[in-house]
Amino acid sequence: MTQRFGGRFSPNADQRPLASAPVRPHPVGARVNLLFVVPFAFAIRAFFNDPVGLALNLGAFAVLMLAAWLTREGVLAQAAYEARKIARRPAIPRKIFASVLTGGGLALAGLSGGLGAALIFGILGAVLHFGAFGPDPLSDKGMEGVDTFQTDRVTRAVEEAETHLSAMQDAIKRSGDRALAGRVESFGATLRQLFRAVEHDPRRLSVARRYLGIYLIGARDATVKFADLYVRNRDQQARVEYLALLDDLENRFALRREALLEDDRTDLEIEIEVLRERLEREGLRAE
Repeated sequence: MTQRFGGRFSPNADQRPLASAPVRPHPVGARVNLLFVVPFAFAIRAFFNDPVGLALNLGAFAVLMLAAWLTREGVLAQAAYEARKIARRPAIPRKIFASVLTGGGLALAGLSGGLGAALIFGILGAVLHFGAFGPDPLSDKGMEGVDTFQTDRVTRAVEEAETHLSAMQDAIKRSGDRALAGRVESFGATLRQLFRAVEHDPRRLSVARRYLGIYLIGARDATVKFADLYVRNRDQQARVEYLALLDDLENRFALRREALLEDDRTDLEIEIEVLRERLEREGLRAE
C-alpha cells in the first residue's frame, strides 16, 4: 500500500506541536547486522571444498548465524534493562553465549588448517566478540525496600502496557498518514514517562493500574477502529475526533504522572516536618 506524503505544513496535517522526546538510536546497529552477513562467506566457501570442508564450513555458517541471533536478542534485552530503573537481569546471558558460539563457529572453520589454527581462531573470535559487545547484565537492579513480588507485578503491568502501545503504533501506520503516526509516537512518549514513574516506585502501581490497563486498552481499540475506517474513506471528521481523543488521553496521563510526583513532594515535606519536630523536642534544632 502506498503511503501519502505528509508533514507539519502539508494539507490536513496535525498542527498540534509534537511533544519533545529524546531520540534514541536503535540498539541494533551496524555491528550487529554485520554479524548476519559474515557467515555467508563460509556458506559460499563450503561449495568449493571437499566433503569434509563442506561440512565444516556449513557447520560454521549455522553456528555463527545462531551467535548473531543471540547477540541481537542480547543487545535488545540489555537496552530494555538499561532503560528501566527497576529491572531483572536477563534470564539467559545471550551475549556471553554468543561469544562462545562465535569462537566455536570460527574454530570449526579453522579445523581444515589443523587443531592449532582452530584453537587460535576460536579464542580470537570469542575474545573479540566479547570485547565488542560486552557481557549481559548479571544482576538485578531496583530500589531498596521493594520486594520481588512488587517488582514482578510492575514488570508485568509495564510489559502489557508496552504491548498495547505497540499495537496502537502498528495500527496507525496502516493509515499511511505520517502526521498521525508522529502524533501517536508523541502520545507514547508521554505514556512512557508514567511507565518510568511507576517502575521507579512499584508502590505506585495501584493508583496507576487503571491508566496502564483500561485507558490504554481503550486507546488501542479506538486506534484500530479509526485506522480501519480512515484507510477506507479518509474521513477527516473522524481524524479530528481521533486527535481530540489522543489530546484528552495524553492530558490525563500527564496529570496522573504529575500527581505521582506531587505525592513524592508531599511525602518529603512530611518527613522534613517530622524531623524538625524531633529536633525541637530534643533541643537540637539550630535557630
